[in-house]
Amino acid sequence: MSNNPMKVTMISTLISGVLISISSSSWFGAWMGLEINMLSFIPLMLNNKNIFTTEATLKYFIIQAMSSSLLLFIIMMKILMKEMFSMEENNISMMLVMTPLLLKSGAAPFHWWFPSVMEGLSWENCMLLMTMQKITPMMLISYTLKMNMLSSMIILMSITLGAIGGMNQTSIRKLLTYSSINHMGWMFSAMMINENIWVLYFMIYSTLTLTIVKIIKPFNTSFINQILLMNKDMNIMKFMMFSTILSMGGLPPFLGFLPKWIVIQYMMMNNMIMMVITMVMTSLLTLYYYLRMSYSSMMIIHIEPKWNNQHFMNKKMMNTTMMFSLSTIGLLMCTMMINVF
Repeated sequence: MSNNPMKVTMISTLISGVLISISSSSWFGAWMGLEINMLSFIPLMLNNKNIFTTEATLKYFIIQAMSSSLLLFIIMMKILMKEMFSMEENNISMMLVMTPLLLKSGAAPFHWWFPSVMEGLSWENCMLLMTMQKITPMMLISYTLKMNMLSSMIILMSITLGAIGGMNQTSIRKLLTYSSINHMGWMFSAMMINENIWVLYFMIYSTLTLTIVKIIKPFNTSFINQILLMNKDMNIMKFMMFSTILSMGGLPPFLGFLPKWIVIQYMMMNNMIMMVITMVMTSLLTLYYYLRMSYSSMMIIHIEPKWNNQHFMNKKMMNTTMMFSLSTIGLLMCTMMINVF
């Protein structure tokens, strides 16, 4: 992403929209921050060199505008009920408020727009959509999410559809999309336990997503079969990418296993055994299509076309290696810190 004034301005307002929403004490302030965030992200999505971004931008705008209108309508209803400045919700109010927020975040069962929008974006915008654009709606969801049947259904749908939806995909963007939906189910479970746990989960997930995008982007890779054509002189980059992907899948002993370990432990303490079993089984499904991608490109086929002359700069290689080291040995470092302190 080039550092021209327009993009710097849009990123600044994008961050300010997030800060306005999460620091607001009323739903009107949160809605205003969501609108600033949406209107800042749409110019970043546009790219004259890629015709698919126009369709993705239009889809994103329609979905976000529809969910914002619905959220504003619900806020007006809350004003009439004299609950404008209250974040405390009953079950009916929780369902009404969570519907547009789930639509904005792309969680199941309102996820139908998420894969198609991701498919038309550049890798930088994909990273923003999977990380930055989820902060505000998920923070607002954490205010209303309670441990009841509705929340359990949302979690089960997110983890199940996120795992099954990625089984048949060959596009890396769609694999990361369905993986994001699956992780959102885990984050919703963490919200019901403790706010600090889901924030930790989101930070680790964002770090792993940034690492994967940073490795894939220089090779202009979009599909699984193109991974086979990565430069044979940079086998370390293949190893780094697949180790980070397996970390995102929650495979021990990588860092991605740490937040899932914490969520499983707390849910078992609250006797939510069937929910934990379902979540672990769906995580195994996500690991399956990650391992399928890794196994086919690392062990079965290894070819190198003559026209592939992509190389990494030393600084980029250093930054990527640092993030990769965090994703692989982060769990070991956390365990050592807990035992020492």
